[in-house]
Amino acid sequence: MQSPKTAKKFRHLSATDLRAITLLATDATHAVTTISEGVHQSVWRTLGAPSGATKAKARGVTGLVYQGIHGVTKLVGQGVAAALDRLEPLLQRLEGQPEESFERAAVVAAFNGVMGDRLKATNNPLATAMNLRLANQTLDWTTAPSASQVTGKVLIVIHGLCMNDLQWTAKHAGEQVNHADTLANVLGYTPVYVRYNTGLHVSENGHLLAKHLQDLVAHWPVPVTELSVLAHSMGGLVTRSAVQIAQIGGLQWPNCLKNIVFLGTPHHGAPMERAGNGLDVLLGSTPYSRPFAKLGQLRSAGITDLRYGLVLDSDWQGRGRFRCKPDLRTPVPLPEGVNCFAVAATTIAKRGLLADRLLGDGLVPLHSALGHHVQAARQLHFVAEHQYIAYRTNHMQLLSSPQVSQKLLSWMQ
Repeated sequence: MQSPKTAKKFRHLSATDLRAITLLATDATHAVTTISEGVHQSVWRTLGAPSGATKAKARGVTGLVYQGIHGVTKLVGQGVAAALDRLEPLLQRLEGQPEESFERAAVVAAFNGVMGDRLKATNNPLATAMNLRLANQTLDWTTAPSASQVTGKVLIVIHGLCMNDLQWTAKHAGEQVNHADTLANVLGYTPVYVRYNTGLHVSENGHLLAKHLQDLVAHWPVPVTELSVLAHSMGGLVTRSAVQIAQIGGLQWPNCLKNIVFLGTPHHGAPMERAGNGLDVLLGSTPYSRPFAKLGQLRSAGITDLRYGLVLDSDWQGRGRFRCKPDLRTPVPLPEGVNCFAVAATTIAKRGLLADRLLGDGLVPLHSALGHHVQAARQLHFVAEHQYIAYRTNHMQLLSSPQVSQKLLSWMQ
């Protein structure tokens, strides 16, 4: 019999998680074996020994050993995954479909941010499909909410990298803060949250969001009189991508769009990803370290898009994600006829040229969050009154700042 302690330990796991973990373990074994073989060959070549089929492949008995590890891992992984796939319906009935826990949602969101593109490519159950959520439930247009549950003022709330919709509720001085709830209570908005796989390319999520918003406007139980967006971090890039895609495609929902608020959005990229790209180049510079560059290249397409803030398909298609290259993206201006607001944060008490560029909110520099750029074509022209800087505030504290809540109310009333 399962003890209460054991049950509590595993209460955050669902039936599909077992198969997902098996697939991850299989991928990890393949990756470690590939790196080991690469290091082996790098050392072997310095002694003048020949390579196998490629420079990274061993030959002879050693090559057969590595091939055997890959083959056995693949067979075992496929067998276990297939067995668990058949068992999932039974396990789901036994577990009674428990309500999703905050902890599990956070872990799954982090996995998606780091390697969500790979999760989707391998059909891993942990891969998050984009969905719209109302009152913590996924919107299903076959059973749309009743007119009494909603208003015509819809607020689309979209999270950032490695996050999910539940994390919009944060704490400040022991009190819960949720900017969307504040706007709903005071200004009559109906918050609709977006949950999505942040490891996909920003523009891939832009296409998905554009379609979801078209469906929302078409199926909302009352006429949509106003559509506004509250976006944190990467969510702002996805929003800009979705608007651009919708306008090019002639979709109707941008006609309802009134406000977009960007909280700490890296419009022109984040230094952390540029540093990661530099590490790729450094690791690839010697034959001994080159195999380890594969570790850095496990990071998702969503993360590499943050190097410069890519929002279009053309910004990444046909271009190596891990190559060291200049900013080649096509400039995308703020949408016309829409009130666009930028909230930036800095961990210091007052501004300074060096601090603005190096610190910002710990992840996004002030100039990137405010849309400033040395090239005029890339400059995002936020009206001066539509910019706000939160001092002594980091990237995540933007979600729990009462001052930010008050600024949003003053802008959107």
